[in-house]
Amino acid sequence: MAAFGLPNFGQLTEAFRKAQQIQQDAQKLQEELETLEIDGSSQNGKAVVWLTGNQEPIRIKIEQSLLSEGQSAVEDAVLEAFKTAYENSTSTMKEKMEELTGGLNLNLPGINDEN
Repeated sequence: MAAFGLPNFGQLTEAFRKAQQIQQDAQKLQEELETLEIDGSSQNGKAVVWLTGNQEPIRIKIEQSLLSEGQSAVEDAVLEAFKTAYENSTSTMKEKMEELTGGLNLNLPGINDEN
């Protein structure tokens, strides 16, 4: 029995081992997220935005027909596509983090925040 309610040395060693494994897995996950391509489209499908799993913009596609609808329509569609891509990317990141941590609630800023 550990003194003063502290865990025994074996429990601490196991906790550190698990933390180290999570850290290594997190590095692998970071690399995986950098290579993922996640898209989001406007409702009309005329604008598409691709982001990495880390929310880094990769490319944008705008249909020619959208350009003829005017600047405001293009801006609205691109913004909508960015929002959708961002939601898809953060959702993917959250799922991957939950897999990594075995569903532990780590309260990570920006990942567990509800919009």
